[in-house]
Amino acid sequence: MTLRGRLTAAFLTVVLGPVLLGAFFVGSTLSAVDRGRATERLGLAAAGVRTSVDALCQQLRAAADAVALVADPAARPRAADQVVGRGLAAAVQIVDTAGRTSYATIGGPAEPWQDCAADTATGPVRALAARVRLRDPAGADLGTVAAAQPVDPAFVARLAAVTGVGVTLLDDPGRITHTTEDREVRAAVLAAAREADGDRVTDTADGRYVRRVGPSPGQPLPLVLSVPGERPPGLYAALVGAVVLAALLAVLAAWRLARVTTRPLVELAGAVDRVAHGDLTARVPVRSRDEIGRLADAFNRMTRETGSYVAALTSSRDQLRGHLTVLGDTLASTHDLQRILRVILHSAIAATGARAGAVLLLDGDGVLVGQCVEGLDGRWPTGDPADPATLRVPVGAGVLGTVAATGEPLRGRWEPADPPTGEPSCETYVAVPFAAPRGAEPRGGPDRPGHPPADDDAADCALGVLALYDRPGADEFDDGDLVTLRTFAGHAAVAVENVRVHEEAQRLSLTDPLTGLWNYRYLRESIRREVERANRFGRMLSVLALDLDRFKDVNDTWGHAAGDAVLVEFARRVRGEIREVDLAFRQGGEEFVVLLPETDARGATIVAERLGSVVRDQPVRVEGHTGEPIAVPVTVSIGIAVYPDHAAGGQQVLDAADDALYAAKAAGRDGYRLAQAPDPVPTQEIPVVAAAVSPPDGLPRAGAADAAPVAQSGASSGPHPPRQSRGR
Repeated sequence: MTLRGRLTAAFLTVVLGPVLLGAFFVGSTLSAVDRGRATERLGLAAAGVRTSVDALCQQLRAAADAVALVADPAARPRAADQVVGRGLAAAVQIVDTAGRTSYATIGGPAEPWQDCAADTATGPVRALAARVRLRDPAGADLGTVAAAQPVDPAFVARLAAVTGVGVTLLDDPGRITHTTEDREVRAAVLAAAREADGDRVTDTADGRYVRRVGPSPGQPLPLVLSVPGERPPGLYAALVGAVVLAALLAVLAAWRLARVTTRPLVELAGAVDRVAHGDLTARVPVRSRDEIGRLADAFNRMTRETGSYVAALTSSRDQLRGHLTVLGDTLASTHDLQRILRVILHSAIAATGARAGAVLLLDGDGVLVGQCVEGLDGRWPTGDPADPATLRVPVGAGVLGTVAATGEPLRGRWEPADPPTGEPSCETYVAVPFAAPRGAEPRGGPDRPGHPPADDDAADCALGVLALYDRPGADEFDDGDLVTLRTFAGHAAVAVENVRVHEEAQRLSLTDPLTGLWNYRYLRESIRREVERANRFGRMLSVLALDLDRFKDVNDTWGHAAGDAVLVEFARRVRGEIREVDLAFRQGGEEFVVLLPETDARGATIVAERLGSVVRDQPVRVEGHTGEPIAVPVTVSIGIAVYPDHAAGGQQVLDAADDALYAAKAAGRDGYRLAQAPDPVPTQEIPVVAAAVSPPDGLPRAGAADAAPVAQSGASSGPHPPRQSRGR
């Protein structure tokens, strides 16, 4: 919508809004006043109807009482005729206790008669009746006396005359019995009466107001009252005509005002477009000294100053590149990868003026995964925009995947791919790959079990992609932005490789270089952590101390190379028989330790039996002195201890498992022994309710009824080197 259209719409809103509101207010006010007056009239009419019907019922009741008070049964018919003759009732009926009519006056209305005391109508109302009990002097019930008055059109007309409103008498299904309404409005009044409820007033399409009265106690007739409205005819037509006339005048005035106002703005918009396309020489004429004239003058000054700013910014950008080079060297010295990548991305966005950017690293599955992002709100294809890891692009797919696969930077305008590649949407982009610097140590190697050595060109493989999106003030990123981004990408590569080398050094410091299992240093940390976890959650921790039987004979007979092969194969078999949550360690020499979290003594013995079987049943094939493969039979002795049943601390449970291992050795090797429980227990028990069955989660609890006996060792909890084999 153009500015002229918006101004016209705004002017029409300002002018026509009050007109429409005024017309609505006048119409609603007159309708409310008319409805209020009609409601008041109907309320007075309803009160008049109730008064008239109640007076008639009292008259009929007095007539019935006059007949019932006659003591002589033979004189009662004559009294009934006198009541009818005097006009107090149209008919009198005497009924005995059996329900038989003993006497009825001649010319009475047809039955059924509506009782004055009733509050519902069960059919067409032919007459109103008041009934009184007929008793003898002793008070015995002799029947009833009923006095009735017909309900006919004359009766309804009298009610209409008394109340001054239209009156309609209904039968039980809701049809009209008698009415004073004109034929043209009867159907509308009847339809409105069906919607009326209680004292609520409804209206018809032709402007009449309707209210139901009864049946209710004291007024048993189902009546409908209606009055015509008093709104002036043609009110709404006059209001609509006034609104239409005001709208025509407002449109003419708005069109003229918008044309005069928007002409200088159109000129200013054209000059702005020229500046947006790089023409900083664009100027607009200043036609007046009002706000639009001042805006044109300010625009001319802005374009003049912008030209000088562009030259200054170009020089400042070159200086910024030098500063960022120094910054990159500083960032490469830290090992907080996420912080480094955030600083690099933020600096790259600031240096190029981009609106948004992302840093993605290559994972082991050949997918680029977002590590940090900035300014990508509303550009995400899928996933949670708060998590950069939802940005995932396969290598070779889309712009980012192509950059990672080819190692060549790309820049240009965005063209959405089909099917989508998972990249954020944008208008323009620039993406640069970064790789490990030449000469960097490849990850993996022969001394890292389970990881093959890297290829010769592994140091040059892509690590990730640095991408920027949408720079304001220019259609596309230029070659200068590409050079700047390459600088930041180089810093990102150095930082990523430094962090990975640091992580690899940490891993090597905690693993055994021969078997790939965790070493004694990590055992100290793990036993402390697992004991704390067992305490916190009330679980058990089982410790297996393993020792290869007569391993010295293997070294002496077949050489240390064969012994190393036996250790490597033994470690592989141990890893294959334990869970992912279990931890296996090489404590030193041929001694190993396995930690089984959340495992009781029974579960530990099952694992020990399985380990003994897998070692015993499959001899290890090694290369002999002659180069021929030789099958070396190997067995293992295992000691088992359970925390907290056999010890009160991490080092104590290790010592208890070690003592159980000595017992297994002494018993003939190639077997396992469970640590013995000390007596008395030197530690304070934690009261836990014992259960005859396993808990719902199936995990053993400390203090359970089937827990193994507790053992205690007095070994120190301080650090010490691994124990030697003691000639086992």
